[in-house]
Amino acid sequence: MLELNLPERFNAAQYLVDRNVEEGRGERPAIFFEDQTYNYHQVLENVNKSANMLNDLGVEMENRVMLLVRDSPEMIFSFFGAIKLGAVPIPTNMLMKSQDFLHVLNDSRARVLIVDSVFLPEIDKILDQAAFCKNIVVLGGEDHGHLSFDRLMEHSSDEFEAADTTSDDAAFWLYSGRNPEVLMGAVHHHSHMVYCTEGYAKGILNMTEEDRVLGSFLFFAYGLGNSVYFPFAVGGSTVLINHRPTPDLMYEDLIRYRPTLFFTVPTLLSALADYRKTCRGEGRDLPPVDSLRACISSAEILSTEVYHRFKEEFGIEVLDGTGSTEICHIFLSNRFGRVKPGSTGKAVPGYSTRLLDEDGLPVTRGEIGHLLVSGGSIASAYWNMREETKKNMLGEWFVTGDRYLEDEEGFYYFRGRSDDMLRVGGKWLAPQEVENALNQHPAVAESAVVGRQDKDDLVKPYAFVVLRSGHSPSEQLEKEIKEFVKEKIAMYKYPRWVDFTEALPKTSGGKVQRFVLQERVNESD
Repeated sequence: MLELNLPERFNAAQYLVDRNVEEGRGERPAIFFEDQTYNYHQVLENVNKSANMLNDLGVEMENRVMLLVRDSPEMIFSFFGAIKLGAVPIPTNMLMKSQDFLHVLNDSRARVLIVDSVFLPEIDKILDQAAFCKNIVVLGGEDHGHLSFDRLMEHSSDEFEAADTTSDDAAFWLYSGRNPEVLMGAVHHHSHMVYCTEGYAKGILNMTEEDRVLGSFLFFAYGLGNSVYFPFAVGGSTVLINHRPTPDLMYEDLIRYRPTLFFTVPTLLSALADYRKTCRGEGRDLPPVDSLRACISSAEILSTEVYHRFKEEFGIEVLDGTGSTEICHIFLSNRFGRVKPGSTGKAVPGYSTRLLDEDGLPVTRGEIGHLLVSGGSIASAYWNMREETKKNMLGEWFVTGDRYLEDEEGFYYFRGRSDDMLRVGGKWLAPQEVENALNQHPAVAESAVVGRQDKDDLVKPYAFVVLRSGHSPSEQLEKEIKEFVKEKIAMYKYPRWVDFTEALPKTSGGKVQRFVLQERVNESD
């Protein structure tokens, strides 16, 4: 465990924002966004305005504030403004659908929702069912019938005294998708962002105020650390993007903003390597990416093939690691000069690990076990989920739900989930959710979903589908089923392959044997 030595009264927003101004970094750039640049003094003023705005709306200490906001300065202002007030912001996955948003609103009892206007159509579907939300504050858009974020901020004071919180007060929640039945609110505290910074940002990446980071998706634990509190903790700067992370646009960002650290996922590393190679083959001479000192990859398993392909094209070291919503950020990571491709490295400073067998006994090196992690940034509980908390948070140890192998040198290798959950695009996916969507199609009698690795060894959903009488397999029907699922659930969850089959393998009790289907997929590859 790391010793933070934080004062008894501690507010994370004051530490991460005010401190930079107090220590003389007020004029240094903090946020780059499109054609805008905010220095730390401007960030502080806007955080204070956000805190006053929420206070004027009746938000008090410990009240929750749901943030359904794209990566933008306003996301950061709202996040730290709520924390400075002593309230609890909840960055929310904008890739979800209306019923998921309703669950977060009602489960958290959020009094205020700050939302980008582009997401209002999904919110309008469920607003009459939101039992606790008192105010909707909208970013952008006109004639939406709700409060305007810009107008409220314009009339708010830029001075605010931080709430008298402690390091153990709840600071923010992140909803975890590890339970296939329901999203669960993981409760994080004011000290957690400092702990992750000391252990990973400083302990692994050696981050300083000279670093400029480029990342995305601030609503994830990974993105929130990378692009918000890591750079703010060291007085550095962050680059926010508001476009789709396509390889051509991301390459332009790398050239334009000249980040020193690029936080991404294996899918984009693969796409960038392909893009650079294709451009070279077509005779297009791309400018070199010469500002980066490292790329950081997480949220998916980085295959050896993608690692080498990216490094060959860019000549930049890639540090692969793994983290979780509940642990707040990366807890296993490779090190500079000591990368072992295919592994997720060793424990980050401040974290300890255990690998246990089915009986809860330690396994020897070289054997696969269930991974448990301890450290000072683990969520204290799942909100109103006592049984899940008891099952997964065993004293100082968190049960990750992952199976790992540790080699003789102490490097960890991912060997699958302890349950049926899939990790797709860095996000948890429950096969049952995809199956429920598939089964609503009029041609589908029943279905089962497993994972399949694509050409870059990235896991994507693979669906086995049994058709109803009167329907026959066809390419057109396969396309129709995929589009149907896309309309029902988040885009990344739709099956990339649909395998029409006569029947699904089942136990004598009628339960689908997914492991049989998984073996069938693995053998076909």
